[in-house]
Amino acid sequence: MHGGNEFYAMAGILAAAGAAALVAARLRQPVIVAFIAVGIGVGPFGLGLVSPGDQIEVLARLGIAVLLFLVGLRLDLHLIRETGPVALATGIGQIVFTSLVGFLLGLALGFGVTTAVYVAIALTFSSTIIIVKLLSDKRELEELHGRIAVGFLIVQDLAVIAMLIGLTAFAGDARGSVVADVALTLGKGAGLLLAVVVVVRYALIPVMTLAARSSEVLLLVGVAWAVGLAAVTDRLGFSTEIGAFLAGVAVASTPFRDALGARLTTLRDFLLLFFFLDLGATLEFARVGEQAGAAALFSAFVLFGNPLIVLVIMGAMGYPSRVSFLAGLTVAQISEFSLILASLGYSLGHIDRSTLGLVTLVGLITISGSTYLILYSKPLYERLAPILRHFERRRVRDGLEPGGSEASVVVMGLGRLGGAVVRRLGERGIPALGVDLDPIAVSRMRRLGFHVLLGDAESLDLLDAIPLGAVGWVVSTVPNLTVNRALLHELDVRGYRGRVVLRAANDRDRSVLADLGGAVVVQPHALAAEAVVDLLARDGAPEDAPAPPSPGGLGVPQRQDAPFGVDDRPER
Repeated sequence: MHGGNEFYAMAGILAAAGAAALVAARLRQPVIVAFIAVGIGVGPFGLGLVSPGDQIEVLARLGIAVLLFLVGLRLDLHLIRETGPVALATGIGQIVFTSLVGFLLGLALGFGVTTAVYVAIALTFSSTIIIVKLLSDKRELEELHGRIAVGFLIVQDLAVIAMLIGLTAFAGDARGSVVADVALTLGKGAGLLLAVVVVVRYALIPVMTLAARSSEVLLLVGVAWAVGLAAVTDRLGFSTEIGAFLAGVAVASTPFRDALGARLTTLRDFLLLFFFLDLGATLEFARVGEQAGAAALFSAFVLFGNPLIVLVIMGAMGYPSRVSFLAGLTVAQISEFSLILASLGYSLGHIDRSTLGLVTLVGLITISGSTYLILYSKPLYERLAPILRHFERRRVRDGLEPGGSEASVVVMGLGRLGGAVVRRLGERGIPALGVDLDPIAVSRMRRLGFHVLLGDAESLDLLDAIPLGAVGWVVSTVPNLTVNRALLHELDVRGYRGRVVLRAANDRDRSVLADLGGAVVVQPHALAAEAVVDLLARDGAPEDAPAPPSPGGLGVPQRQDAPFGVDDRPER
């Protein structure tokens, strides 16, 4: 921004960013796409309101620091353990495959080795921010493919942090021997980690305990800690990114993690605008026509090649094509970390502006395209299912374990709810058969001695493998309206005369399923609320307190004679 008109220019830029964000929301696109477009539009390639080295660069660096601080703060290794080998295998496999093929494509297009390496690495990482937002909007975070996707996205985040550390730690010109430089870097790193542990334990936690009395003060202390440690690591010859990430990891195990994370998300989104504005001021689009072919090739590879490797890996591990395909679509774009990595490479002199512009162009194409792929993933799978089933591992359908044919209850879905139901039935001596499409969950339950069947509840041919004539109850713990409606219909077609329990995700789904009749409809959150109200009414309310609201006000019918305390409509 130039002259004495910085404030007016900033007002115009923010107005343009707001308008672009509204358009992006209307088109169901992430705001990152809008921010990149605005950054290009106000940079030298567009209106020229922002130029390299401007004051806006400070805000851009603050945005990156807050982003990395949040990544460290919310690093959830438990999720990787929960999704098991598939998160590690898919995450690492996709990184290796994409990097190798991207590097070979770069060499084939005439890039130098260093440029090809940067482009290949930039193609590797997918946006955790975008994917989590899209899956959350579609209520798919708790589905199997959603949990697996978030698991291998965390693996990617760890990998990109390691690469940032490697680049900044060993990027300087070697003044002595390589061994001495490496030893010095490792020594400084070890000293930094020790200092952080001491500061967090004896200074930061007491300060945050005092600051927690005011949410505003806690936010300020958190940002100061992130930016301060980022400045220290930059001074030590590492980078601000490493310091900000380390600051987040250091606070992740404290009681202040959730409070800071909730308050910093909006600040992160706002400050990232300035990173993309600064990026737009740095880009070189004079050769955009020459880059179009390379950008199209790399984008096609990311959009189709990345999901393909996920399909292959997960298919080899025994997952059905539907789960593999839905999880694979989440890696069909590059991320904000790809742009940060390319920007760092430019600042270190490893790549030029043209390469930075190429990576940004690929980002625009893949983020925009993959958003629609994820939004319409399930209809897309239905069209491609005959082809995608070739990626499933060829296997004989699992038969029932000895005694499985005597099961009186079939439980579909072995997640937290379904697994608990099967275990409780076993404790009471009630023979049950569990069904799940996750090979890891099936293996775990089998090791515990339960009778389980590997199968997909959405593939209703599975019912042919279950001895429904001897089954008194079929319980679906899958919170998917479409699956449960289809299950109820197929059971009726097969002449099933037992009882059915279906899980509803919300009030609307509960109402729809209850209107179909023939099933007990369970809504776990409403049942939990009813239990809490009953407890308070019985033990916790003062004698002169008003009567508690009826369970019906919580979205749970008031019939007391129905099993599970929910709808029990007459059978059809």
